[in-house]
Amino acid sequence: MSYKIALNFEDGVTRFIECNEGELVADAAYRQRVNIPLDCRDGACGTCKCHAESGKYTLEDYIEDALSEEEAEQGQVLTCRMVPTSDCVVSVPVSSKVCKTVTEAYPVELSAINRHSDTAISFSVKGEKLAKLHFLPGQYVNIKVPGSDETRAYSFSSLVSDANEVSFLIRVIPDGKMSGYMRDSAQVGEPLEISGPFGSFYLRDMNRRALFLAGGTGLAPFTAMLEKMQRDGLEYPVHLIYGVTNDIDLVEVDRLERLAAALPLFSFATCVASPESEHPAKGYVTQYIEAEHLCDGDVDIYLCGPPPMVDAVNHYFSEKGMTPASFHYEKFA
Repeated sequence: MSYKIALNFEDGVTRFIECNEGELVADAAYRQRVNIPLDCRDGACGTCKCHAESGKYTLEDYIEDALSEEEAEQGQVLTCRMVPTSDCVVSVPVSSKVCKTVTEAYPVELSAINRHSDTAISFSVKGEKLAKLHFLPGQYVNIKVPGSDETRAYSFSSLVSDANEVSFLIRVIPDGKMSGYMRDSAQVGEPLEISGPFGSFYLRDMNRRALFLAGGTGLAPFTAMLEKMQRDGLEYPVHLIYGVTNDIDLVEVDRLERLAAALPLFSFATCVASPESEHPAKGYVTQYIEAEHLCDGDVDIYLCGPPPMVDAVNHYFSEKGMTPASFHYEKFA
């Protein structure tokens, strides 16, 4: 048996390693040529101190000068003493360059494209190498713009399927190089290159109910998260509020309906901000947050959308004087 360990570096790079049963995380990392900070290897110096974001593990003998009892209770670990008993996410407080690790590049081809509207496009890519692509639902990759050296960052909107295919949902930007390519000329079968994964916005271990707040194509990471929940079995209630500016921006609702049918503990609502909308629920996502969604603060909140929306939601919770159990957000421009 082996476990997947996601090493999240402070520059946003994530590298996955395989850790064998009974193997120390530091040993597994070096075996796979990821040089995380390390010195004594005996739990004495504290050089390899990291933070375990999620997962189960044991810590072999170490001295308190290297890791205090309080630090251990807060999830701090010594990777030279850490033995995983499940998949884990470990935050490493240095850059990936310091650890001499690089992001993986994956040659793929465009396998599907859906031009939903003038403002949103979904597309899928596939490739044999994607069988080795691991990421945390909510993270993103950089996709190289065809015919240039530029890249664009897009969140995964699905998990990698058995057919080695993964999907994205993107906003069409006026004069945007990548979205313009997808809107005007992209054809199924054309080659692309993705690299990653990146990002600290991802689904953590679920210990309570969750509230998802999506703005526009900020819906993408949430559909990937929901697929993960469907695959693993959803244990806690999740409510998603999906807000857009205009009626044409409201896309992939049918996908949410399918997920709701497959996940009895998942529900969602949609709203449109424009006063000229024909949608029955007009306004902003904050207008549709109910007390039951917040559970007196015993809730994990995930938020993804454009900066004005993220700022407005932060202001909403500040005005209410409510601090959720955890609050994770990502702005996109």
